[in-house]
Amino acid sequence: MEPRQSRAGAIPEDGLTRENPRYALKITSLLMLLGAISAVAFPYLGYSFQGQKIDALDYEGRVKHILDTTPLIDGHNDLPYLLRIELQNKIYDAEEFNFWDGENMIFLLAGFMEAGFWWDETEVDWCPDTRHFDDPDHAVRDTIEQIDVAKRLFAHHSTNLTYCTTSACAISSFKSKRIASMLGAEGLHQAGSALASIRQFFLLGVRYITLTHNCDNAFATAASTVTAGGKDNGLTEFGYAAVKEMNRLGMMVDLSHVSHDTMRDVLRVTRSPVMFSHSACYALARSYRNVPDDVLSGLRENGGVVMVMFVKRFLNAVDPESADMQTAVDHIFHVADTAGWEHVGIGADFDGTVTLADGIDDVTAYPRLIQAVMERGATDGQIRGLVGENILRVWRDNEMNAAAFEAAGELPVEDVWVERRFSRWDNPLPLMLPGNKKRVKAENYV
Repeated sequence: MEPRQSRAGAIPEDGLTRENPRYALKITSLLMLLGAISAVAFPYLGYSFQGQKIDALDYEGRVKHILDTTPLIDGHNDLPYLLRIELQNKIYDAEEFNFWDGENMIFLLAGFMEAGFWWDETEVDWCPDTRHFDDPDHAVRDTIEQIDVAKRLFAHHSTNLTYCTTSACAISSFKSKRIASMLGAEGLHQAGSALASIRQFFLLGVRYITLTHNCDNAFATAASTVTAGGKDNGLTEFGYAAVKEMNRLGMMVDLSHVSHDTMRDVLRVTRSPVMFSHSACYALARSYRNVPDDVLSGLRENGGVVMVMFVKRFLNAVDPESADMQTAVDHIFHVADTAGWEHVGIGADFDGTVTLADGIDDVTAYPRLIQAVMERGATDGQIRGLVGENILRVWRDNEMNAAAFEAAGELPVEDVWVERRFSRWDNPLPLMLPGNKKRVKAENYV
């Protein structure tokens, strides 16, 4: 079974309808994907609308039909980080935090949110005191805490939320009219410069990781470094090992926040489709945070998806305050025109910023956004890909490739970061391998 890059529309009919126990344990830091699949494109989901005809100019009716049959997947929601900084992850006091009856769930239950990736972020995202990537910090601990609070939230509201670690689960959750809830991690700094952390995050349910957040790490160069005048070094040697291991696991590689050369390096070596969970187009807004056209074009071969964000300064770098819904639509069409409609999605960055494009304050704006895309000439099929089918294809292909690597006997990658410093207890210990020159030395003992 050969690993595959995702091809437009090439989702096997038996793929998304089968639960596979080998994928039962997967996902990463918190992010909200609101997603699903249309009965028109995927008839095996059991939805039939034969005979229903909607006038081409009835935009409202067409939008309603699409959102009734295709759950919308938003690639990036930062709500779990707000749980950390406002509640210190204490979520059970209904008087203080009534999640289900409150504003957050009103947004989700507006009739078109059926799945979501929740991002796990920690306060080390901005690298306040890091001098060396091997310096001890609390990143791994804090990431585990955010994975924990997200999963506790899902469980506490399980009547309406479904914790999902597979693309098939997202489909079945949609069919049962519950909100599929998945996990992502925003930055490999959260892995503590260790591939073992990536593996354990996957076992804890994380399904995608952004290679960097707003600073460099042991794996890759961040866009913010280049913005500040630093050199774009792309992926490090250790970063190549991380991409290989993420492909092996079925962990989606997220390229939002990374430098342009990091994007290019990953596209050269990845064995599975990539994602940009919340990005925009460099050609329209010249911020290094955005995706250049050559990378967009490369997605045609790779099969990946750019999920367009709605943060003002990344939609319009010259006059951010003028960015509105039509500006966001401009970016959606630029991705579609350059990479193809099979490679565009939505990744708003809700709950992670207060500078959203005018007219897109929360998820209740999605029907209007989709109608704006429709009024510019997008077909219903293209819009179904935009709202959910494209990212589900990418996720499913990552799962299938991981199964192929496992079947081929591929072992976990054991690379260690070149500047890793090992320490040990300063005490006499037995020799496992006599004469072993690799043995870590203690200060006073062999």
